[in-house]
Amino acid sequence: MIAIDGPAASGKSTTAKLVAERLGYLHVDTGAMYRAFTLKMLRSGISPDDRETIARLLESTRVTLRHNEGEMRILLDGEDVTEQIRSVEVTRAVSAISSLREVRRAMVREQRAMGKNGGIVLEGRDIGTVVFPDADCKFFIIAGIDARAQRRLKELRERGLDADLDALKVEIAERDRLDSTRSESPLRKADGAVEIDTSDMTIEEQVDVVTGKIQEKLERTKGS
Repeated sequence: MIAIDGPAASGKSTTAKLVAERLGYLHVDTGAMYRAFTLKMLRSGISPDDRETIARLLESTRVTLRHNEGEMRILLDGEDVTEQIRSVEVTRAVSAISSLREVRRAMVREQRAMGKNGGIVLEGRDIGTVVFPDADCKFFIIAGIDARAQRRLKELRERGLDADLDALKVEIAERDRLDSTRSESPLRKADGAVEIDTSDMTIEEQVDVVTGKIQEKLERTKGS
C-alpha cells in the first residue's frame, strides 16, 4: 500500500501512475473521484449548502475507475467523463465541494474498499493522514508555485486550452489555502511521510526517487 499526497500540480498524479506501473500495482487517483462528483453537482445545480440533497445525490452516484491499456478512465454513473472532469469549471469548484463532510466520508469509504487488499498506489490529499494512515510507504510531494503554474499551463495547452500564467498562480495558491485550512481532512504531511520537492525534477526523476524509497523500505522489511 503506497500513499502519495500533495497539493495541486505538484506532479503526484503522473508520478503515482508511473510508480504503480513499475511495481505492477493498481493506481487510484482519488482526486478524480472528487472531480467526478463535482461535475455531477455542477450539472445538477445543487447548492453546496443543501446537505440533505447532497447526501441523497451521493447515494445514487457511482464513480468507477477503469484501467484500459495503461490508461485510467473515469466513469460517472456509467458515463466516461475523463476529459470533462478536467474542465476549468470543475477545477474551480472541486475544492469547495470536496471539503464537504458528506462528500469526503462517502469517498473515503470507497477508497478504503479499493485498497483493502493492498497492491495499490493511491494519491490525493488525505491518503496518508485519513484514508490509509498505516500505509506501507507514505510520500508528500510538493513544488513551488511557479513550477506548478507552468505545469498546469502546459497541461491546458496540450488539451487545446489557454490560460494566463499569473492567474493560474493565484488559483493554485487559493486552492492550497482552501485545501489546507478546511475542517474535514485538510491537506498536510502525514506522520512518517517522505517529503519530495519536485520543483526542479523531471517526472522520470520523481518516479526514480519514489520507487527507490519503496525498494529501500521493502528490503528493510525483508531483512527484519
